[in-house]
Order: sequence, then C-alpha cells, then structure tokens
Amino acid sequence: MSGRFGMLLREWRQRAGWSQEALAQRAAVGIRTVRGLETGERTDPRIGTVRSLADALELTGAERAELFAAAGRDEPVPVEPASSDLVRFDPLAEAAETLKVAVEARWRREEEQRQIHDPVPLPVRWDAAPSSLQDAWVNIGGECDLAGRLDQVVEVYRRVASRRLVVLGRAGSGKTVLTTRFVLDLLAARDVRDPVPVIFGVGSWHPGRVGLRDWLAAQLIRDHPFLGAPGPGGVGTLAAALVDAQRILPVLDGFDEIARGLHRSALNALNTTTLPLLLTSRVDEYRDAVAGTDVLTSAAACVLADLSDDDLADYLPRTTRKTGPGGNVWKPVLDEVRNGGALARVLTTPLMVALARRIYSDTPDHDPLELLSFDTADEIERHLLASFVPAVYGTSFEQVRPWLGYLAGHLSALGTHDLAWWQLGTSSRRRASIIGLGVGVTVGAADLLVESLLVGALTARGLVFAVMIGLVTGALSGLTHLYAVRSAPLEPVRTRIRLHTRAGRRVWPRGGLGLLFGGAIGGAYGLVRALAFWLVTPGARMTAGVLVDIGVFALVFGLGAGLVFALVAAMEAPLDVRSAGSPGGLIEANRRHVLGLVALFVPVFAVFVAAATGVVAGGLTALRFEVVWSPTTALSLGLVGGIGGGLAYVLSLTAWGQWVVFARVWLPLTGRLPWGLPAFLDDAYRRGVLRRAGAVYQFRHARLQEYFERLS
Repeated sequence: MSGRFGMLLREWRQRAGWSQEALAQRAAVGIRTVRGLETGERTDPRIGTVRSLADALELTGAERAELFAAAGRDEPVPVEPASSDLVRFDPLAEAAETLKVAVEARWRREEEQRQIHDPVPLPVRWDAAPSSLQDAWVNIGGECDLAGRLDQVVEVYRRVASRRLVVLGRAGSGKTVLTTRFVLDLLAARDVRDPVPVIFGVGSWHPGRVGLRDWLAAQLIRDHPFLGAPGPGGVGTLAAALVDAQRILPVLDGFDEIARGLHRSALNALNTTTLPLLLTSRVDEYRDAVAGTDVLTSAAACVLADLSDDDLADYLPRTTRKTGPGGNVWKPVLDEVRNGGALARVLTTPLMVALARRIYSDTPDHDPLELLSFDTADEIERHLLASFVPAVYGTSFEQVRPWLGYLAGHLSALGTHDLAWWQLGTSSRRRASIIGLGVGVTVGAADLLVESLLVGALTARGLVFAVMIGLVTGALSGLTHLYAVRSAPLEPVRTRIRLHTRAGRRVWPRGGLGLLFGGAIGGAYGLVRALAFWLVTPGARMTAGVLVDIGVFALVFGLGAGLVFALVAAMEAPLDVRSAGSPGGLIEANRRHVLGLVALFVPVFAVFVAAATGVVAGGLTALRFEVVWSPTTALSLGLVGGIGGGLAYVLSLTAWGQWVVFARVWLPLTGRLPWGLPAFLDDAYRRGVLRRAGAVYQFRHARLQEYFERLS
C-alpha cells in the first residue's frame, strides 16, 4: 500500500471534521489502526477495515473505488443471500443478523486494540489432546485430524462432526486470542441460517444457581440490551428464543475461571445439553473436573502448543526498529533462548511474549538485555508482570497502582473476573450504611433547598425537618437496599421510556412496589413533619391527629408512587442495538433512563398529591375534622415529597444510583478510586491493562489481576 491511502484517509477524515478517535469509533476499528494507516506505519489493511472506514466516512461510489484502489484491493460486490426473505419475515433471523453485526464489530475492534496483527499474529498452534480428555470418536461422530494453527481454527472446528470442541492450554497460551479469531473467521464465512458465535466469559456462571441456557440468555441481554425485547408470540425474550432455537453458538471462554469447587457441577451441567459449542480451559482444571465426573459429552479436545525458538525469532525483531551492538535489540535474548534455560521456558506463551514486547519494543527507555540478569523462570515471570503496567503508564504508575489494586481486590472478593460498573462498592461490608448515608445527606439537602425556595426563607422548622427527614429516609433506604439485594444484586436497566400502546406484564408488580415504597416514605414524612413542628413550636402537643396525618401521607404517597411506577413500567421498551457494546454506553443509557424517570415522577406525583389530598381534606372536613388545606400548600407538599422520594429510590434501588454513591463519591472520597473513574477505566483499556468483554471490563489476563490483588 502506498502513502496515497493514508493521504486520502486523512483528507476525507478532516473533510468530515472528525478526529482520529472519532473516525475509529464510528468505523468500529482501533485508534492505532487509523493512526497507523494515516502515517504509513501500517500497510496492507484488510478489506473489512477499508470497507468500515469508507462506510463511516460516507464516501461516494467514486471515492470508495479510489480508496480501495489506493489500498491495492477491489471491493467485493455484495451478493444478497437467497434466504434474505427469511431474515425479512423471521424475527429470530432478523435478531440474529443484528447480533452478528454487533459481535463482529466488537471483536474486530478488540483484536485491533490488543495489537494481534501488529505486526503479525503470534503463531498459535495446537495438537490433539490425550484421549482421556475427550469423548470416544464414535460419540463425536467420526475420527478427524485436530492439529492446526490459528488461521485454520474454523476449518478444524468443522471437522468435528458434533460441533463440540474443547481447547486446552496453560495460562497465557493464547486461548482468548484463538476464540476471538474463531468468532471473526466463522462470522466471515457465515450463512444467514448458521448460528451466531458469541464469546461468553464462563467464569461468572454458577451452575448451581442458574441453568446454562438461562445464563446464556441473561449474558446476551447484558451485552446486547435489544435482545431483552419479547420473543416471538410475546413469550420470553429474544435472547432466550435465540438460545433455545440454537441460533447462538456459545464460545465458552475460561472454564478454569469458574469458582473453585464448581468445575465438576459445571461439566455435569454442560453434559445435559447437546448445544454445539467451543470451550476453553487450562489443562489442570479441566483434567480434575473430568477425573471427578466425565469428559464433555460428544466433544473432541486439543491442546495449545508452546511457541518455538523460530517463532520468537520471526516475531520479536519485527516489533521494533531499535538496534544494539549485534543488530536488532532482541538478538541477545534470542541467542539465550536458543541455548535453553529459564528464559526459554518463559517465552513460550503468547502472554509472556506480548508482555515482553510491550515493555521492551514499545517503550523507548527499556532494554531487553535486562531479561538476561534473572536466574529462574519464576523471577522472569514476576518481573514481566511487575514491569508491564509501569511501562505503559510511565511516571503516573505510582498514582494508578492503588486504584488497580483496589479493582483487583474487589473482583477477588466477588469471585469474578468481570469488572461491572454496577457492582463497584458492593464488596464492602458497610454497603447499606453507605447507601443510607448517601440518601440521607442528599434527601435532607434537597428538602432544605426546596422548602427554603418555596417559603422564601431558611427557617428553624425547615432546618430541623431537613435533618430529621434525612435521617429517617436514609435509615429506611439503607434497610430497603439491604433487603432488595439479598436475593439478587441490582442490575442496570436495559429499557428506555417510550410511548407505546401495549402495556407489559410488569405494570401491576411495579405498581405494587411503588405503593409499598411510597407508603413507607409517606408515613415517615408525616411522622417527621409532626415531630419537627413539635420540636420548634413552644407549647405544641402531640395528639391523635398525628396518626391521621401519618395515615393520610402514607396512603397518598403510596398511591402516587404506585401510579408513577405503573406508568413507567407501561412505557418501558428495550434499548436499541446502538445502546449496546460498551460499559460507557450502558452507563449513559441508565443515566438517561433514571433521569427521565425522575422527570416523570416528580410532576405526576406532585399533581396527584395535590388532587388526592384535596379529596381527603374534603372527606375529613365532612367528618368534622379540623383541616387546613390549600392547593398551593398541597402542590408544594407533592413537589417536596416527589423530589425526596425520587432521590431515595434512585440512590438506593437502581444500579445507576448505586454507581453514583459508590463509584462517583464514596470510593474516590476514600482514595480507593479516582474521581474521574470512567476516564480512568477507558484509559486503562486503551493502554492494554484492561480489556472489554461486552458491558464489562476485565484485566488483560487473570495473572495480571492476581498480581495486583497481591499488591492491594
């Protein structure tokens, strides 16, 4: 490829008024790819990359042809499959095609982010596993040759008649690289009738709590919220229907990462299904599970091979232009590797080679000669793990080290490798107290502000009431939060507020929840209101009328909250596909949902309270109770109650509110995480310390997480 491709790409990008990062995001490619193509550091772009860039830039036909010509390629003419009518009229086929586009874009971006093709992929190879680790050939459907290399992974998989394959390897041997390439190559050759391969981090599965199919459906909805829409006939969800119809090919990555003690039950659960699948695991954990139960039914198995001396000699010198006395800076290391010894044993896995490349090839002030100063393989591995993050962060490493340490310790406490934003802070034993404190301070401050604005002055009664309502609401919210998360953790919403004519089945249950929640807040409001008046008014007495007030407030607030909750449930619709794909996207979707809910909650609640209290006041007057009521006072009451109740609900019973309390306030305030957490996580991802797996982050490798856990 000549420099003309980079010149054209830069010219059309600047014409669109986009930065390199903006183009990379719109084209679903890595920022390094765009930068490298424009500067000429990267040559020979793939057809899919050129097409994605042309689509994002909205080039004309002539411009597309010019861009492909500059890349030295001809754009393939798309051929519409004969079964396009199936996609058009079958909702499952349409969902599968939409999912296919999302999965392909995601993993192509991840592969580029991880520099798999920079400059060339490491040669991942494998051979057949021992017969004791796979089923009998007669159960698999016939004997076949399982040996292969990375670019043959789909071919080898298709040789297995049962379409069930286990890929084994030691830590860092390239299992995740293989699954990524498997998904992308299979999608490239996929017919519209074929299942969509989807990577699932199986380490978060608890087979004793949820079945495989239900877990797969839940993971699909987590990462692709549009699949939470009702399935055909309004039964279940699209995700569950796709799994049941075998329109999904599960790629189960990390069997060894399932919680200790659950490997055997997980293998038993996998054997109850005949789903085609690809499963990866470390050798020892899988062998132990097989020894305690049986092999994976109808599955063949292969074992990833170590990198050879020739593989290193072909790869490492191509990663840098730095030179030493003898030529390329890697030459002394390669000579030592050929002599055998500790260094040769370490540099046999793609993980260790990738760490070494990042530390010594991509960083100007590091020399790989220091690898020769260690005596044992364990020392070398510890050095590479300890040097990787300082190399990518430079002088800011000391600042980020405790933050990464906290994240690793948090994941260890939860027993997972998935860094989900909605779970941050939940490993704390004081979570209910922290939630209660956050709700109490926020509601008390909001009440004081709103009442002061309505009254026109800051009064002693208003101050006492704000403190007391903050204390009571905080205590109630903390207890409510603790009760709510006992059975299941708070999950992010995967819906949006939209007007439509069909009410869902959740209207009545959600209305009931609102009735209980609003009733509790209303009763507390009535009690605190009476206590505040008694404390600041000399000679005031507590009478039986206080009980009437408490009952009225509980009834009115409960009915008002029930109405709002039911309206929200009736107006909810699944997020569209554009809302899926990243942690930041899901956070933003939840923020919009919660703020939209509050914007709906407060005015509807205020008007309802004004009308309902008017009706109740009229009834009490007819019963000869002395009642002081005015529309303005009632509307103000509803406004104060709506804002306070809305804040209490958001912060204690929604995943986004929990994220705000812990990740945006408490954890930064206590120094465990930075104030700009989303930017920090995204920066760690771009530096290669974290990786994305749908809606969650993960450490680049489990061994890196274990290293920082020891530092925390």
